[in-house]
Amino acid sequence: MAHESSGAIYTAAGANLAIAVAKFAGAFFTGSSAMLAEGVHSVVDTANQILLLVGLKRAQKPADARFPFGYGREVYFYAFLVALLIFLGGGAFAVYEGIHKLQHPEPAADAVILGRTIPGSVVNLAILGFAVLAEGYSCFVALKAFWGEKGERPPITAIRRSKDPALFTVLVEDVAALTGLVVAFAGVILAEMLDKPAFDGLASIVIGLILIGMAIFLMIETHGLLVGEAAEPELVAGLHAIVRSEPGVDHVNEVLTQHLGPADILVNVSLDIDDRLNGGEVERLVGHLETRMKGLSSKVRRVFIEIQAKDSQAKDSQGHHGAAARPSDRVA
Repeated sequence: MAHESSGAIYTAAGANLAIAVAKFAGAFFTGSSAMLAEGVHSVVDTANQILLLVGLKRAQKPADARFPFGYGREVYFYAFLVALLIFLGGGAFAVYEGIHKLQHPEPAADAVILGRTIPGSVVNLAILGFAVLAEGYSCFVALKAFWGEKGERPPITAIRRSKDPALFTVLVEDVAALTGLVVAFAGVILAEMLDKPAFDGLASIVIGLILIGMAIFLMIETHGLLVGEAAEPELVAGLHAIVRSEPGVDHVNEVLTQHLGPADILVNVSLDIDDRLNGGEVERLVGHLETRMKGLSSKVRRVFIEIQAKDSQAKDSQGHHGAAARPSDRVA
């Protein structure tokens, strides 16, 4: 999955860098506010992809004494920075530029390229056409990688369930970029056909609002991952089934899971076992449970099993101290 994320990010970064150069050239020659907003958007997107690559790289660092569970959540932190950068660097700037254009509307200036005068609207439309092609290819690559992860789920549900922010951030960015390009197209065409430059400013404001909405959505999603989301319900249900089916387990008190990274799940199990089991049998039971749970998914990296009487666990949940650990207790 990390390989798929990296491939989509490299593709998006290359496409956005080329698009940014083209858009800034168009804004320079024609004075289009929507083109300038789109240019800044592409620069922000390029910076975002670099941040995501840094996050993926840092997440691969091995665990150490300071971070005994590893650095997997680094990618969540950098994904949150990306959302913040989109909000401030892309959306807020586009809205500001659009308002400025509405206050001081000016038609798109003609561009002189290689000694030939070309209408500004033609230049902008040509650049936007190139941007649609490049952004469309980037979106196709991200969508292909995301489709392999989402399975049979609806797209929105898959994004909400996904624990790989690098992948869904690139996808959401690309979709927002394509939507912004359509808006920019409409703004340039309406400004030219109706001879009202204000439409260019309106397009810039709409692009900014799209980016702000996307940024807020990404902030909400990455915030949950930063705090510590549980594994997907299907996996949790599978873990429950494994523990309940194990001979010698009288009662499953709780099965807690938490993502320490996109492909790193911590599992903590509290169970009540048959009191007639001796120490060796308890060891074998715990070891067998650990093997079966890790075999359920390659993402299950750490399993902690606590032997605790049912009534003691109930007291703990009410704020009382649990019973002292028995000699047979073991953490796997």
